Amino acid sequence: MNFIEITRNINAAPDEVWRVLTDAKLLQTSDLGINRLDGQIALGQTLRLWSEASPNRVFALKVVEFEQGRCMVWKGGMPLRLFTGTRRFEITASSTGSQLHIREDFTGPLSPLIWRSMPDLNPSFEKFANGVKRLAEGASTCT
Repeated sequence: MNFIEITRNINAAPDEVWRVLTDAKLLQTSDLGINRLDGQIALGQTLRLWSEASPNRVFALKVVEFEQGRCMVWKGGMPLRLFTGTRRFEITASSTGSQLHIREDFTGPLSPLIWRSMPDLNPSFEKFANGVKRLAEGASTCT
């Protein structure tokens, strides 16, 4: 299995981090690496996402898990589960506010081949996590 993950400590309450993560308009207008995001971020909803990492490709993603203020999972990929990307966002309370953990797993029979042809997603994950941190801390009253 191939994956990428990142963790950020955020000086903001978990509810504030959640607010940022579930605001589609904010995610696409805040220089987080998302060029466009269509759809409502809610359980069972389908999102269409265009990213800076692959600007000419649209990713159809389904929100398959949505636990208010704690956890959200987006899943997308190819038919017949030949290749699936599953991105999990988890927020936990910490002594300084919150910890955000994002992990995307790539699975399926074509996963090794596609993984080798994918661009390095580390800069994209860094940009997104840093942006969420900046937005949540900017609106937070947590000290």
